[in-house]
Amino acid sequence: MVLEIKNVTKSFGGIQALKGVTFSIREGEVYGLIGPNGAGKTTMFNLITNIFAPTSGEIHFRGENITNLKSYKITEKGICRTYQNIRLFPQMTALENVMVGGHSRISSGVFRSVFRTKSQKQEEKQLKEKAEQLLELVGLSDEKEQFAENLSYGQQRRLEIARALASDPKLLLLDEPAAGMNETETDSLFDLIKKIQSMGITVLIIEHDMPLVMRLCDRITVLNFGEKLAEGTPEEIQNNEAVIEAYLGKEEEDTIA
Repeated sequence: MVLEIKNVTKSFGGIQALKGVTFSIREGEVYGLIGPNGAGKTTMFNLITNIFAPTSGEIHFRGENITNLKSYKITEKGICRTYQNIRLFPQMTALENVMVGGHSRISSGVFRSVFRTKSQKQEEKQLKEKAEQLLELVGLSDEKEQFAENLSYGQQRRLEIARALASDPKLLLLDEPAAGMNETETDSLFDLIKKIQSMGITVLIIEHDMPLVMRLCDRITVLNFGEKLAEGTPEEIQNNEAVIEAYLGKEEEDTIA
């Protein structure tokens, strides 16, 4: 398993945001995490990346307990994420934003960076080449010199994914990547995530766009009020009465098939 969530609970004061949640993700899957607002989905991402520590339970990545690792160590292990609210550097170019994402993988220290040694220059050249390749992957080659703030919303979403990929993740966490996108942009996002999956990268995605989730994901976990309500394939989730009643709603039963 790439990721194992083992009986994880998170409390904020007297409020339990997550209550004994358990699920696991296989190598190479696109795995969906869905549920109503406030169900605990983003809290789960924050626990996986150790923005918060769980109150109880464990998180294992590729067989290793990472529950108490520092966030930068978790990135080094191969987990990277995007956020609900876009967190780009607005007055840096698209290329520079992606290069920032790759700096966790370079070995040049302060000395080599200050004195611009040969090895440091070589690493910077390789980093730039890789960033250009990732911009091509996400369809932003022509915008590489554009400031991030001048890109469209959909382009900024794709740029954030490219920046995350620059850290060479084995597991990519996407937090509502289709939010605010139109149908054409969503279709482009679907194709991009499938390309990422074909590269051998496992994807965990939080998303409210149910048609996208159902055609994109291999398996899905549904959270409701911090508890796991259901787990299964898209077909199993679509036909789960508890999910339909608690989340998808009876009136949407015909629209998610």
